Amino acid sequence: MKPPTFKKELALWKKGYKFVVGIDEAGRGPLAGPVVAAACMFRPNFTMPRALQKELRDSKKLSEKKRLKFYRFFNSHPDLIWGIGRISEKTIDEVNIFQATKLAMKLALERLERKTGKADFLIIDGTFFIDSKVLQKPIKKGDELVASCAVASIMAKVTRDRMMARYHRKYPKYGFDRHKGYGTRHHFQMLKKFGPCEIHRKTFSPIPY
Repeated sequence: MKPPTFKKELALWKKGYKFVVGIDEAGRGPLAGPVVAAACMFRPNFTMPRALQKELRDSKKLSEKKRLKFYRFFNSHPDLIWGIGRISEKTIDEVNIFQATKLAMKLALERLERKTGKADFLIIDGTFFIDSKVLQKPIKKGDELVASCAVASIMAKVTRDRMMARYHRKYPKYGFDRHKGYGTRHHFQMLKKFGPCEIHRKTFSPIPY
């Protein structure tokens, strides 16, 4: 599989859009915990080692070790700016996961804009738009095709995994440090044994009310 490229960003920069932002999320599918989105923007003079660029993938295609490697690189890079949006399991139950995902993306964008000023153009991993007046282009599997979306997927995934590791210390019976809230066999076994805890999404099957 080829790595995601900077073609979309470069094309938009050439058209005069200075603040091009890639957005993706992590945590739509789990039975517990928040959904987290990241908004990432490269400055036009952004560079990364060619060998590292060849390894770049959407977060689901990377091992935990490689995700952390990329996270540390991007987190310390002076020419990458990013923001995080988190929407709790309680809000997910209130508005549904799709609407919560869009809210997380909007919040991530707002936090990014506090650092950069107003964004010019959004590239969203998905087939939907978010509530923003900024020009947007949804791209299906954008995290596999567009570099800024791939980076957003990594930053969101690592951020959420760290949240779930902290939840594990509070609710150690469920193994959140292992499965991050996803519906693994072990997670189902613990749910059957102990029932749901405070961070389980009560509207998700087979979580009992």
